[in-house]
Amino acid sequence: MPDRGGGPTGPRIRVGRPSRRVRTLLMTLGVLAVLGMAFTMFAGFWTDWLWYRSVNYSSVFTTTLWTKIGLFFVFGLLMALAVGVNIWLAHRLRPPLSAMSAEQQSLDRYRMSIAPYKKWLLLGITALVGLIAGASAAGQWRTWLMWVNGVPFHQKDPQFHLDVSFYAFDLPWYRFLLGFGFAAAVLSLIAAALTHYLYGGLRVTSPGARATAAATGHLSVLLGVFVTLKAVAYWLDRYGLAVKSSDFKATGNWTGLRYVDANAYLPAKTILFCIAVICALLFFATLWRRTWQLPVIGFGLMVLSAILIGGLYPAIVQKFQVQPNEQAKEAPYVAKNIKATREAYGIDDAEVSEYSGKGKETEGDQLRKDADAAASLRVLDPNIVSPTFQQMQQVKNYYAFPTNLDVDRYTDKDGKEQDTVIGLRELNLNGIPKNNWINDHFRYTHGYGVVAAKGTSADKNGQPVYTESGLPSTGDLPTHEQRVYYGEKTTTYSIVGGPQKEIDYSDDKGEKAYTYQGDSGVSLSNPINRAAYALAFSEPQMLYSGAIGEGSRILYNRTPKDRVEAVAPWLTIDGDAYPAVVDGRIQWIVDAYTTTNGYPYASRTTLGDTTADSLTAANNQRAVVAQQNRVNYIRNSVKATVDAYSGEVKLYEWDTKDPVLKTWMKAFPHTVKAKKEISSDLMAHLRYPQDLFKVQRELLTRYHVTNAQTFLSGSEVWQVPDDPTNKSGDAVPPYYLSMKMPDQDAQAFSLTTTFTPNGRDNLSAFMAVDSEAGTKDYGRIRILRLKSSAADGPKQVQSQFNSNSQENITDFIRQVRNGDSEIEYGNLLTVPLNDGLLYVEPVYVRGGGLKLPLLRKVLMTYGGKTVFENTLDEALNKLFPGDGSTTPPPDSDQDTTKPPPSTSNPTVKEALGDAQEAFTTGQDALKNGDWEAYGKAQKDLQKALQRAEDAQAAAGKNGDKADKADKADKADKADKADKTVKNTDKDGDKNTDKSDKGSGSAGG
Repeated sequence: MPDRGGGPTGPRIRVGRPSRRVRTLLMTLGVLAVLGMAFTMFAGFWTDWLWYRSVNYSSVFTTTLWTKIGLFFVFGLLMALAVGVNIWLAHRLRPPLSAMSAEQQSLDRYRMSIAPYKKWLLLGITALVGLIAGASAAGQWRTWLMWVNGVPFHQKDPQFHLDVSFYAFDLPWYRFLLGFGFAAAVLSLIAAALTHYLYGGLRVTSPGARATAAATGHLSVLLGVFVTLKAVAYWLDRYGLAVKSSDFKATGNWTGLRYVDANAYLPAKTILFCIAVICALLFFATLWRRTWQLPVIGFGLMVLSAILIGGLYPAIVQKFQVQPNEQAKEAPYVAKNIKATREAYGIDDAEVSEYSGKGKETEGDQLRKDADAAASLRVLDPNIVSPTFQQMQQVKNYYAFPTNLDVDRYTDKDGKEQDTVIGLRELNLNGIPKNNWINDHFRYTHGYGVVAAKGTSADKNGQPVYTESGLPSTGDLPTHEQRVYYGEKTTTYSIVGGPQKEIDYSDDKGEKAYTYQGDSGVSLSNPINRAAYALAFSEPQMLYSGAIGEGSRILYNRTPKDRVEAVAPWLTIDGDAYPAVVDGRIQWIVDAYTTTNGYPYASRTTLGDTTADSLTAANNQRAVVAQQNRVNYIRNSVKATVDAYSGEVKLYEWDTKDPVLKTWMKAFPHTVKAKKEISSDLMAHLRYPQDLFKVQRELLTRYHVTNAQTFLSGSEVWQVPDDPTNKSGDAVPPYYLSMKMPDQDAQAFSLTTTFTPNGRDNLSAFMAVDSEAGTKDYGRIRILRLKSSAADGPKQVQSQFNSNSQENITDFIRQVRNGDSEIEYGNLLTVPLNDGLLYVEPVYVRGGGLKLPLLRKVLMTYGGKTVFENTLDEALNKLFPGDGSTTPPPDSDQDTTKPPPSTSNPTVKEALGDAQEAFTTGQDALKNGDWEAYGKAQKDLQKALQRAEDAQAAAGKNGDKADKADKADKADKADKADKTVKNTDKDGDKNTDKSDKGSGSAGG
């Protein structure tokens, strides 16, 4: 019988060896391949290090790198040792002789074939599992850093009374360790079992015992370790119930314990923990008893208990205790969920107040004044006017503006702060006259200038009223560096500062040359750097191009969000970075969040879904950059800036109480600046972030309710309405607006949204958050809950606009469409006003061959009355008429289809009333095509106007000559109207146009 470690004997077969030349060639190719792979890996590492050093965040790179390396080697080595030691031990415990059986004889062939390579095979297996385990562990660097640097929340969960930091920082690491332990135990068990089988320690078909005593003891210990880990898992599962997500029919997404968890699963986990400990001891006892009987019985008992206690018992409790009286059973746990969720999302201080929504009886003059004070009504929609900026301010094709512009606040020449629509003239490589490597990366390197416009007005042509424009830009903004090397549209690399000159901008005198003066980017003077970047960017020309020389620097990672994400990989980045002129520079301001999904009892939300709206659907660049997409805690803890010229990134601590931020600041010291270092100029442009607001408004659709019974009933659930200005079906975006809520004394820059009842379109609530950074009310959430369902929601208001039968609206729409133009509705703004709601919507026309939308009308409604005028002031004057003082005097531009203004003479008033009635009757007849009725109405109109004129003359208010002239004029108009009516009967369709002209004249 062969020895288990023996090898084959007998003659050896010689195999022909390749020639020396072939061997040399193969070795050379192998060495070159290894060197190539090594340099490729080095290039990636080296370029990353150079980039982080260039932005002065090398500590982020080194901390992350050493953490990954440490985790890789520690856990890779542990896994390799666990598997390797168990393989070695199983081999050492092999029986000296094998049984004479067909099974063992077939295994002899394998034993003999691997005998010469046993050590190499062992090293290969352990190295493989070590590499896989190490790579997996390296991906847990965030979990490790949060565990080792975690700080307390100083808040305890209501079930186990542990600090929230245990669930946010500790429990994830313990779960990773547990998972690693399970993987090590299972792999070791499999490897040991295969080794025992290969060397005869385990037998499947051989006669006699199925396992040797040594194999039994070895495998029993491994099974005991596995069951011990299962016991630990049961114990941790008890705490995991506080952060467990589940579907709850009454509330939808649910996190935390419910009645069945606290009264069935929790005791079940404790019982299963005890059973697993006993079962593990039974497995360990086989070292002495050398029998599987008791461990197998114990393991079977554990499996049966898991089914009965962990599965069947909770189902019985849910069916027979909870369902018959669900609200009473679940109410205490729902109350805990409400409290935790509101705290975790920062909505626990949201103020909900009742609001009529019907409006008060107020004089028109007062309402007009109140409307001016209520809000700076923005009619320039930043999400529509970008093509107008592009057409009017692009100047050159190689410049472009973002698809969605931004809203900010700037002080005008009079020192008054106003809402401003702003965008940067960024580089657009698609507009370069000729694309080649030099043009794309050396000559066209940057954008130029800020363009800004008033948000509350447009000029007579419907174009923005620019407060900063031109190239170079001039206007109201302070003097600043205008070159834009870093921007939202700058996604490629540029090489600057070397012998190749850049195109700065063009004017009437031609192109201006420029050489970058900043110290941003990475130097390419070093040939090693050039080789590394040539490989990293797959661009061999970098190695030999004469355009690269002394002083050349490569700029990349140039979008603001990418730069902030790179220097702070532990942050979640808001989708909307916006530019501001700060301290003589253009700064991109980026809001960043700290998040966790381990806040006990707080319901989870998916950031990608919650922050989606009609703007992110149309422009994916506005989507949130989420490190952890599913979260149940979020804070706007960091305000970041990126200099548009130098690319310098600064992180400022914003939420000084956030324990998650404090944890990361311990892990990455000296990377986040103190809040007090924010300059006053920068503070003036900081604002409440949109993505946080969208998350909060989504949670507030349910969690504005604080009563558990009401919450469970679902009767007060709201929804965020769809954007009514388009047919995308996506949520309406929130709007920045300077406005005041009913309890405020003055306007404040705010972020606003509306809510509708679940499944209905009427308005249920209006929400605004104070966005004025640096003020005591910053971040204060106010919600106006409508007392009744009488107020129209955005969709209903938009529907009324679209179907309005007012003649000036329908005529305008007909004329636009007949002129091969398109109507685009701007942002539908909602403003609380005197217990009512004022809706304002700009109407743009994109006509004919023009690519730019122009503001043509303003739609406005309040208290059921709708107006449609050319400008914001005209709409307000008409919507809130006073005692006549605001009525414009008659002139050549006045609408001639309206009767003249009233007078105080009673006879004249009566006559003009008859004239108005006749005019209205005529217009109705005209619409219906009733020409006979139209002709009669025109005669009645003529008579009424004549009576009014006669009464005016009798009162002696006008001279005889003026009377005669006016009478002759009106008689002439009436004759024309009569002729038009007669011609209509004779000539059919041709006379329709004449009749229309007659109606216009007579209507004057």
